[in-house]
Amino acid sequence: MPKPAAALLHAFADCEAEFTTAAGQRGRYFSLPALARRYPKVARLPVSLRIVLESVLRNCDGKKVTPEHVAELAGWAPNAERNEEIPFVVARVVLQDFTGVPLLADLAAMRNVAAAAGKSPKAIEPLVPVDLVVDHSVMIDHFGSKKALDLNMRLEFERNRERYEFMKWGMQAFDTFKVVPPGFGIVHQVNLEYLARGVHRDQSKVYYPDSLVGTDSHTTMINGIGVVGWGVGGIEAEAGMLGQPVYFLTPDVVGFELSGRLREGVTATDLVLTVTEILRREKVVGKFVEFFGEGTESLAVPDRATIANMAPEYGATMGFFPVDGKTLDYFRGTGRTKEEIEAFEAYFRAQQLFGIPRAGEIDYSAVIRLDLGQVVPSLAGPKRPQDRIEITDLSARFAALYSQPQAANGFNQPAEKLRLRHRTGSGLEIGNGDVLIAAITSCTNTSNPSVLLAAGLLAKKAVEAGLTVAPHIKTSLAPGSRIVTGYLEKAGLLPYLERLGFHVAAYGCTTCIGNAGDLAPEINETIVAEDLVCAAVLSGNRNFEARIHPNLKANFLASPPLVVAYAIAGNVMVDLMTQPLARGHGGHPIYLGDVWPSSEEVHALMQHAMDAKAFRDNYAQVASQPGPLWQKIAGTQGQVYDWPKSSYIARPPFFESFTQQPHFSAAGVSGARIMALFGDSITTDHISPAGAIKDSSPAGQYLASLGVSKADFNSYGSRRGNHEVMMRGTFANVRIKNLMLPPRADGGREEGGLTLYQQPGPMQGEKQFIYDAAMHYIAAGVPTVIFGGEEYGTGSSRDWAAKGTLLLGIKAVIARSFERIHRSNLVGMGVLPLQFKPGDSWESLGLVGNELIDIVIAGELTPQREAQLLIQRADGSRASVALILRIDTAIEVDYYRHGGILPFVLRQLLAA
Repeated sequence: MPKPAAALLHAFADCEAEFTTAAGQRGRYFSLPALARRYPKVARLPVSLRIVLESVLRNCDGKKVTPEHVAELAGWAPNAERNEEIPFVVARVVLQDFTGVPLLADLAAMRNVAAAAGKSPKAIEPLVPVDLVVDHSVMIDHFGSKKALDLNMRLEFERNRERYEFMKWGMQAFDTFKVVPPGFGIVHQVNLEYLARGVHRDQSKVYYPDSLVGTDSHTTMINGIGVVGWGVGGIEAEAGMLGQPVYFLTPDVVGFELSGRLREGVTATDLVLTVTEILRREKVVGKFVEFFGEGTESLAVPDRATIANMAPEYGATMGFFPVDGKTLDYFRGTGRTKEEIEAFEAYFRAQQLFGIPRAGEIDYSAVIRLDLGQVVPSLAGPKRPQDRIEITDLSARFAALYSQPQAANGFNQPAEKLRLRHRTGSGLEIGNGDVLIAAITSCTNTSNPSVLLAAGLLAKKAVEAGLTVAPHIKTSLAPGSRIVTGYLEKAGLLPYLERLGFHVAAYGCTTCIGNAGDLAPEINETIVAEDLVCAAVLSGNRNFEARIHPNLKANFLASPPLVVAYAIAGNVMVDLMTQPLARGHGGHPIYLGDVWPSSEEVHALMQHAMDAKAFRDNYAQVASQPGPLWQKIAGTQGQVYDWPKSSYIARPPFFESFTQQPHFSAAGVSGARIMALFGDSITTDHISPAGAIKDSSPAGQYLASLGVSKADFNSYGSRRGNHEVMMRGTFANVRIKNLMLPPRADGGREEGGLTLYQQPGPMQGEKQFIYDAAMHYIAAGVPTVIFGGEEYGTGSSRDWAAKGTLLLGIKAVIARSFERIHRSNLVGMGVLPLQFKPGDSWESLGLVGNELIDIVIAGELTPQREAQLLIQRADGSRASVALILRIDTAIEVDYYRHGGILPFVLRQLLAA
């Protein structure tokens, strides 16, 4: 971290102070209580904002961070107009491999530019520690056997060798870039258990709190231990690595007061699904949510982390829990050193940031309350994580959705087909509602031993009662950390999970990221032929359309013990509250209540989950014993990458024709065609899928042209280092619906990445893949735009959703509202995000897709100003409507003028 600059020493010298640990160790720090003498409001600021304020204070250099920034944030008002931006310098950056590889490719390409300009390649170097955790690449090809883990990892290394060689080049080329190899766990749990240090100390021996951004939207899981951090796109993380502060608008902070205690039989998963439903309803998008009250104080850190993980699902920037005694207990139990913990506690006490606030102690923008005693067992789905369903209602809810229209989240099927059964080619009978994937998977729950132990106890009772899981159900256990396997073995529960098919199949983000692997061919054929609505039940956090498996239309999020229960029941139309799970020994009916573990039974086994030595021994192997498969990977040497021929890694095109001076022309778009008209809740999975590559898709056809066999296509996520694949995969989700296309005869909408080409000529009106149409428009010199509805870009922080949009020649996206990260990423790639004013939409304007579009931004380009949408219809008539420019801050104006954040940062580095 930079040393205090002269401007800071002059303006805030009176804020430097010392703290002393219990062992007598002294540390220097920038004191918020001292700052409060100058700005009294500081004492009542939300805890999360005070941690951000400390960074602003400590990094105030009079240039990127000014005394005015400190004063503005110190004077935060709970309900003021939000038009000021905060320059937040984070302590570190974390990456998962799907997003980390393209980020590394961008850095490598920037070094190519630097070398070509006669500069040292070391001009491009991360200035803060960067940790990449390889967790997204493993797929569940093998399951239901003790060999599954080994076989899946071997396949992972075969498929991803070129990516891993590239990572090893990065490890030797960049001084502050480290990799946690495959097989240790998911980035969020590794972050909680190992990477997070509580407090850091810089070269001038000044202590400061841990903070970060990460290239996964669920980076917020770290909020469970009082660390300020959230997910950003790779392009924004890259700028942060290279010395740019993370800029964001001063947020509202919503206080969430928890009271009471959870009832018997209610899990942390049930709580988080309830919290998600409440906060989605309260519209907290882009806000900080901070938990307080005696109910919050009662929650263990794993429960807090489960709630924090789901912040993207309820739309908040963070779901923050302050540091208290339970945080210290977690640090002790996970093997942090005594010295680290003492410094951590002393620092937070000195800053008056220790402890869970109670009602009235903090000024919040709004307060939401929940009595924990009101939470009941729940699932969420079948298409969105915020759609909570009480377990008592699931069977009836599925039956109702089966015949409801797609606009109502239904499946638009004739009611009389609901109960029909169909034989596969192998003689297996399957039908609607059948559970075909049951996955105890990352990433929400596997940091939480209470629900993992509950799943093991339920499995034990079920096996002892004589219950089984049908062998055609794809069962898997993919812990977020190797620690999980250790405590399940110590508790004697792993054998029972294995008896039901839940063998450890991977340590990584599997089913919830779309890496569930395929179903048996005859099952796929029957689902497609009979148009069945079959189900997956998983303990993850995302269930968007086609994310889990392209042929499974109903996907339900549930706690790990409920995943096991529904695997036994075999169909989501079994009412687990009134009907037996199945019949056990002697044909006796066994009900859920017969096998559900009590909280006392779970608590009695918790001792196995917090073993400091086990944590230390496990993570010591990251450097010393990463495994033979990783050690066999040989990366190239040198400071500049030579881009060997590869279908996985290609030099990105974003710096082609780069010049030191930006060539910005007037903002706006003229004579554009409409590429797509989308409805609400278009996710980043819709825009840039992470799962399987169909051989009939443009990306599949491209890989086949390179001689890649279908078996080696791997996934879109694994090929994010190759722009040729990713631009062909943009808008290629098999469930995306472009409403430009006319309705089918049955009233439904055609699915897949298709559009109608509108440019006059022989192809006009022709149905084409969006990629093919985009190439034709680019060749004709015609810009294009996208129209969307509410929550455009919700979901994972996927920078390729913006990069692919840019490379397809799309100049602007006009929607009713945007998800926070995707809006930022669009600006970061030089694509205009524009928002309709309340009451307006592309539907209210009567757009059909054959119109010509102009976007006029007259005068100076300023944040959140008004723009005009001009429409020329096919019959020659015209219309116009005012839009809001969603370039939100002054720094974003600079990014857009430079053609995006990466050219902006590169010009700064080369100028220096």
